[in-house]
Amino acid sequence: MTATIDVARLADLLREAAKAEIMPRFRNLSDGDIREKTSATDLVTEADEAAERFIARECRSLLPDALFVGEESVAADASLLARLDEADLAVVVDPIDGTANFAAGVPLFAVMMAVVSRGETVAGLIYDPLGDDCMLAEKGAGAQRRLATGETFPLATAAHVPLSEAVGCVSYTYFPAELKKAVLPRLGDVKVSANLRCAGHEYRLLASGGSQFAVYSKLMPWDHLPGVLIATEAGGHVAKIDGTPYTPRDRQGTLIAAGSEESWHAAREGLFPGA
Repeated sequence: MTATIDVARLADLLREAAKAEIMPRFRNLSDGDIREKTSATDLVTEADEAAERFIARECRSLLPDALFVGEESVAADASLLARLDEADLAVVVDPIDGTANFAAGVPLFAVMMAVVSRGETVAGLIYDPLGDDCMLAEKGAGAQRRLATGETFPLATAAHVPLSEAVGCVSYTYFPAELKKAVLPRLGDVKVSANLRCAGHEYRLLASGGSQFAVYSKLMPWDHLPGVLIATEAGGHVAKIDGTPYTPRDRQGTLIAAGSEESWHAAREGLFPGA
């Protein structure tokens, strides 16, 4: 199945969608182009919807037998998530990861895609429209950074350092209240902690050796499938807080992605003692 996936062409597709539908709208949205979904920090814009339509249309010709699962498509038809669990082949897309940043004019957002075959992620891509490059991975083939020219460079995660010297991204926005109260005071033990409000860039940072770990508690597939594969193929270690693997079927729980297994254990023990 993996051999039939043209990952380079998928990277080009994300770039084309960004240039056609996302970047012309960046810092150029009217009030009517931005809407709340579940809260003031959970937004959708005209750019999200237009980019997803663009990607879906092209995917129908590139992978005609694949189920298309986009974040905005699921907002309209929640049954798509259940179909993803059973699909022989699926394409999972976040047309703009970091929509709140995008809507506020903050230049920190990404376009993400994963290809899932029978419950296993076999390809992952995270495109940065502003940097105009894509991080991508295929299962078992390593992870790369691909420039707009097509030139590629291998990715590698960072070596382990003590938590007191580590850089970590902690996406605490969606932590349950009690978990947030427990974890936030412990971030003082971390050298640098950040919440970029964009999982795509947090995974890019991890996969390129810029951080030691990232922590999440909202596990929607479009937010994590691409980054988990890229980070893992770059040499990282990713698992739920109980040590079990993350899969496309996981929707709840706490996820730790780290540059190494040692860094994963350091993050769990330092931020979630007794877990």
